[in-house]
This record gives sequence, C-alpha cells and structure tokens, in this order.
Amino acid sequence: MDEFLEMFFAECDELLESVATGLRQIDEGTCEMETVHAVFRAVHSIKGGAAAFGLGELVDFAHKFETALDLLRSDALDATPQVMSVFHRSSDCLADLVSSARLSDGSEHAGKDDLLAELDALIGREEEVEGEIEFVPTAIDFGDFGGPVVAEGYIIEFEPDLDLYRSGNDPCALIRALEKLGRTEVRINTDKVPVLSEWSKENPALNWEITLYTDATEAEVAAVFEFVEDCCKLSISQLEPLAEVDLGEAVEEQIDPEAEMIPVGENDGPLVDNQGAPSAPRLETPADGRPPKQTDAAATATIRVSLDRVDKLMNMIGELVIKEAMLTQVVQTAGLATEPEVVGALDGLRQLAGDIQESVMAIRAQPLKQVFQRMHRILREAAEATGKQVRLVTVGEQTEVDKTMVERLIDPLTHMIRNSVDHGLEDALTRQRNGKPQEGTITLSAAHKSGRVQIEVTDDGGGIDRPKIRQIAEDKGLVAPGAALTPGEVDSLLFLPGFSSKDAVSALSGRGVGLDVVRREIMALGGRVMISSVEGKGTTFTITLPLTLAVLEGMLIQLNDQTMVLPITAVQETLRPDQASVHYIGSGGRALANRGKLIPIIDLGCSFGLRDAPGNLEDGVLIVVETDNHKRAAFQVDAIFDQRQVVIKSLEENYGRVAGVSAATILGDGKIALIIDPEEIIMSTTSEPARDRVALIAVG
Repeated sequence: MDEFLEMFFAECDELLESVATGLRQIDEGTCEMETVHAVFRAVHSIKGGAAAFGLGELVDFAHKFETALDLLRSDALDATPQVMSVFHRSSDCLADLVSSARLSDGSEHAGKDDLLAELDALIGREEEVEGEIEFVPTAIDFGDFGGPVVAEGYIIEFEPDLDLYRSGNDPCALIRALEKLGRTEVRINTDKVPVLSEWSKENPALNWEITLYTDATEAEVAAVFEFVEDCCKLSISQLEPLAEVDLGEAVEEQIDPEAEMIPVGENDGPLVDNQGAPSAPRLETPADGRPPKQTDAAATATIRVSLDRVDKLMNMIGELVIKEAMLTQVVQTAGLATEPEVVGALDGLRQLAGDIQESVMAIRAQPLKQVFQRMHRILREAAEATGKQVRLVTVGEQTEVDKTMVERLIDPLTHMIRNSVDHGLEDALTRQRNGKPQEGTITLSAAHKSGRVQIEVTDDGGGIDRPKIRQIAEDKGLVAPGAALTPGEVDSLLFLPGFSSKDAVSALSGRGVGLDVVRREIMALGGRVMISSVEGKGTTFTITLPLTLAVLEGMLIQLNDQTMVLPITAVQETLRPDQASVHYIGSGGRALANRGKLIPIIDLGCSFGLRDAPGNLEDGVLIVVETDNHKRAAFQVDAIFDQRQVVIKSLEENYGRVAGVSAATILGDGKIALIIDPEEIIMSTTSEPARDRVALIAVG
C-alpha cells in the first residue's frame, strides 16, 4: 500500500502543477474552455485518489474546490479577480493538504476554514431561507391508468479496466449519478471473474448492466461517464421498443429474474474494493466527449525510477571516468602511448564513457518549471503582505538543471522574490509619481550560457539606494567611514550576515538573513550570485550554476610539484607572453595587455603558498580566464598537462574548506588534485592590500 500511496502523491505533484498553470492562464485571459476543464479534472482526480486512500480532509476540501470550479466551467460563475484570488489560494491550500497527507504530520493549512467559507459563498450554499413555504394544493390530471405505459430509457453496459480503479474512481458513485437521471435496475456480471487463487488485480473482470428509465438525452447519460470513458468499456443503447409496451414486460425482458440484484442506495459502500489498485496517470476525455487525440507525448512510454538508483548509476559513471584516466596513465607509463591501436582503443573508451555520462546526466536533468511554479505562490503571499500590486513573468521554464539543484534552488529563489517585492518595488503611489504603472513586474528567467545555467530575478523598481546601504554598513561597523568602495562592492554588502536595509522587522524582512542564505546556498552548489542595479530603473540578481555537480571538464596544470585542475568553462585562451605585452606596476605588480585591455597577472603558485615570489614568466604559461561576473585575469602556471573530464568530489564534506578551491578529484595515478575556483582567486587577490596597485588596472 505504501508503494501505491507514493505513486498517488507523485501523481498529485503533476496534477497540482496542472492546476496552478491552468489557473494562471485563466487569470491572464489567454486560455480556452478546455483549460478550465483540465483544471477541474485535475482537482477531481486528486479527490478520487484521496478517497481511495481514506484521506478525508483532502477529499472534503477538493470536493468543495471542484464544485466551485464546476460553476466556472458551466458559465455560472465569472472569472473575476476576486474569484480567481479564491481559486489561487485554494490551489495553494490543496497543495498544503497533499503535503500534510504525505508527511502524515496532521498539520492544517492556517486559512483552510476561511477558504471553505469563501468557496461556500461562491457556490451559494450560504443562502438563508426567508419565511415559511405556504402549501397550495394543486389539481393534477394523471390521465387514464388503464392504457399501456410508455417505457423510455437506456441499457448501459459498463466494464471498468484497471486504470479506472487506479485513478480512484468508484463505479458505485457513477451508478448513483445515474440515479439522479431516473430509476435504475442494476445487474452485476461475475462470469469473467476467476477463482480467488487465480484472480489478478491487473484484470478486475467485473462488469455491470444498468437499465435506466429516464427522459434524459443520451448525451446527458454519457456525461456521467465523461471522466472515465478512456478507462472502461462503455455501451449506451436505447430501450426497445420506445413506446406502447407494458412496463413490467420491459423489465422482465431486460433483466434476468434469476440474476443477483444489487440495490444501490445512498448508504451503500463501494461495489468493489478499489484500494488495492495503484494510482497512476491516465488520459482524460475532452469535455466535448470526443476521444483524445494521440500525440507524440502521449505515445511515449515513461517509467518512474527512484532517484537513488540514478545517483548510484551516476557514481558508477564517475568511477568509470576515473578508471579510464588510470588506464591512460598506465599506457603512458608503459610507453604504449604512440601505438596507433592502443591510442584508438583509448579514444573509443573515452568517447563511450563521455556518451554514457551525458546520457545519465540527461536522465537526472529536470526543467526549472517546477521551481518557477512555486514562485507564483511566494509572490502572491509577499504581495498580499506588503499591499503591493505585483505580477510575475517567467521565461525559460524548460531550462534543465541537475535534479539535486532543483530542490536546493527553492530557498534562494524564495528569498530573492520576497526581497524584490519588499525592497525592490515601490508602492503604487510612488510608482505613479515616477511615471510607472501601479503594478510592478518581477521577471524570473533562466537560460544556458557558456556551459552554465544562468538564472535572473529582475524587478522594475527604484534600484539600490547605495548611499543608504553604505551608511547602514558604516553604522554597523562593517566598513570604515570614508573607505573607497565601488558600486559593486557597496551592492555586495547586502549579502553580509545580519545586514538589512529595513528599519523595522516584518514578516518578510528586517532580520538580515535573506540574501546571506542566498549566497551560501548558491556557493554550496558551486555557483555565484551577482547584482546589477540602475537607480530608478530596477535591480537584477544573477545566479550562475554548473550544469552538474558530478563531472567537470577541466584543464590539468602544474604548480611546482602539484597538479591542479582549472575549470575549462573559465578559460578564454592560453599564451606565452612577450616582453612588450607585460607591464610592471609599482613594486611587484604585473599586468598583461590583452584584447585592448590591461588585466592583472596572478601567479597561482604564490596564491596557494607553493612559492614565496612570482616565477619567471619565460618559464611558465599564462591562462587568461573570465569569471561569471566578467572579471578577467591571467593565471601564471608552470605547465599545462591535458584537458579531460574529472569527477567532482566535495572537499568540505571530506576535509574542510580551502581558500581558492571549490572541490577535488582523483587523477589517473590515484593522486588527489584540487579544483581551482577562479572567481575566489581573483576576488581575494584584488581585495587584499595589493588591490591598491591593481586598482590602476582596467579590469574587464
């Protein structure tokens, strides 16, 4: 049962995403009626699955929610801003109830009772009965009872398949719905049901024959089975003859008097035990009753695989890369590196290992849509708390990142969205005075750039008030009064622990933990956070992340007797400089003339304490690098060995933090090599006392 329950919750995640997306499309007025039907079906499916597992609280709320949605899809309710606000909050509450049911913690959504009252108001169940009904007798002519009775109705043959039970639907509920259209006679056929020892849940084998006496149209009868037509065998035929027959004879002809008759009443339980069947995704029949179109996406078979299995496979791929490097080392040591057959076989192995690694990475990759969807709720809550009018625009939701990053990006983006609403955007009156729309806009975008993932949070607010930020930093003793700080360095003060530009603590800010959390979380993912702001125009926070936390394409370099790895994504070019391109500044400062600009030369051997003085440029190689925030420098190294894929191993988890190092790896000879963090090397070099002389250099 636990396995089936987990499948249900996995399906709920997809259905809740569908509900949130559909409600936003309805809110924007850019959807068709099928979107409304899709939202209704998603909530209905959650209710059905929850009922199968006895999740009463979830069932009750979902039922009230779908009842209100039914009014919307039947045009009995208009999608006004007030109505959509209730629906959005109901979607959030439904997600919380699903989460609470998954964790079995018994927690309740704080505003659930208020939401139920608002949904009741939309449904109209709060109407008060005014006065008493006065009885007025009315004469009714029943006609001649002596003549034959006209029998009108349908014979319905209904055989559910496994998917109907998996989706949480109950055949008894469908038969009860038919009772609302007229009188029913029900016969269950168990001829196909095998003995218990041979029975399989994969083949329920139950079917019903229902005689319905009604004046309803065939379309109204078919509408009862609207959501299960794709997971059952259904036949609806009119009673014959349609007129001038005796009602008793009609019943006798259509129903075998010796068959077992099962009465259907309001207090009857389910006709079958549907709790033993798992919950799984299913195709939905469109509202117009037409069969669903077969699409490429629908035809593609998918399976659910535990992430632990994928992680184990990824670790094995990492070991394969290490073994390939070791084999290459052995071949070189044995003097076989010039043998064409050996070289060809090694190249083939390297190519195969790379292809397998890329395939596994593709399996682990997930679009950021799941994270971006959550930010709409964060924004609504922040806007409600601040009283500001805000809308969120998302771009690049299908940009894929590693699964582990998807989960760990939620907290940083939550803090950034709240920060943009609370700090970045002005109130409506201030925006109006500045010639801006009263409604502020926050844009959340993602894209792949230069082998990395770039995520931006941009607002069209007033920008960063740098004089105020500097004054607060001086008052807190974070910077010395009168210290020379660039605009970028002032902006970086926002990431300091305990720093806040708010005078009072609120539910959203004032404690100085928001952007500090962002910086620490992103750095733990091997990424960087940057700020750019224009006064009166707005602020942009930019996050850059590696595509994966497992494998890195790196350049192997030598520093004295140590081998280190430099990420290839940061490398622009390598060169041996001539004397004309090297400029000496002050006592020991060196700069390289490159592409029309002067960039600092940093001896990595000195940065890591491997030598006391910079080495001779003629004896080494310069590697020009550029960081995510577009700072450039020339790293001086002794030699370049090779370019290859290396497996990333966390240094902080296994040893501790090392300045200028992001991680470590295992080389082909079994030795450990440190992976250099170019960003931190450049920042630490230019922020120390040496920055006074480097400040004369125009850093690109």
